[in-house]
Amino acid sequence: MSSVFQARLLGNPLGDNPVDLAVGSNITLKNGGYGGALLHSHIQTYPEGSQQQQVTCYHHKDINNNWVVQLPVYEYNDNVETQDDIQLIKNGDVIRLMHLETGLYLRSHPIDAPVSVDQWEVSAHTNNSIQDQGDLWKIEVVASAKQQHTSQIQSLTTKFRLRHVELDCLLAADNTFLPQWGFRQLEVVCDKNNRTGDESTWWNVEEHVNEKLPPPPKDAYRSRFWTDFVSLNSVMWVSNNALIADPEKDDILTSEPTKWPMMSVGLRMCGWEDEMIKFYLLGSPAVWWPAFLSLWVFAASVLLQTVRLRRQIPCMSPGTFLGFH
Repeated sequence: MSSVFQARLLGNPLGDNPVDLAVGSNITLKNGGYGGALLHSHIQTYPEGSQQQQVTCYHHKDINNNWVVQLPVYEYNDNVETQDDIQLIKNGDVIRLMHLETGLYLRSHPIDAPVSVDQWEVSAHTNNSIQDQGDLWKIEVVASAKQQHTSQIQSLTTKFRLRHVELDCLLAADNTFLPQWGFRQLEVVCDKNNRTGDESTWWNVEEHVNEKLPPPPKDAYRSRFWTDFVSLNSVMWVSNNALIADPEKDDILTSEPTKWPMMSVGLRMCGWEDEMIKFYLLGSPAVWWPAFLSLWVFAASVLLQTVRLRRQIPCMSPGTFLGFH
């Protein structure tokens, strides 16, 4: 779901996000495409290309979705990050994004992406060199739900692009899935085509933690009903189409429509962890089979009565026949 939609749900912590983004903020980034996933990285590396740490998009909450906003190495000085001084991030600023769990930086380079070979690969790698600008990204604001704050980057409401400073490409994630070595997560690339109007190149801050920033004012995050309605249905459609069985494995969970009437396959309602209670959903044969059989009996009865009526051999009065239907 969209970040603002989630923030409006009772009990959702996104509504407590600090409003303005600042240096040192611990954030997650949500892609603007339909069913937008969260920017993600994990310790596994690409099998080819740079062979650096993988960067993907992942639809679920995970600690590997967290990134820390930093300034370029050459911009650090004694006046930036003090206890009492906060440096807010604005449109046009150049930043680095450090992966919280591994300490590596989001970067791109002139190496073909693993699946979309016409785009540049995006990875995570260590970098403390001033000369290496492979991890520098320029923020370009696209739109803001609060029109008076289009220059400031704000949680949930500001949509922006991340342009690679050196390659002049855009951080993007469409619905291209990585192979099994990437856990079938979404591929993240640096788009050479500069599709500035494509929502797959748009991002917004979702989770946001920064103890130096004040809490948000009441009703800081609002959205329109029809925007939420379209977003909700789009996410459900994308999520459902992403449920693709692995052709290399014997799939015991999915079922064909022909198996539904007789309940040939049940439905697992939980994970496989040892500490979890296991549920397996299966209809009662005493209810399911007679109900299925009654549909055929009803269809056959309607067909028989229709044929007899056409041949003027009614077995019931016209009024009773109409009521039968």
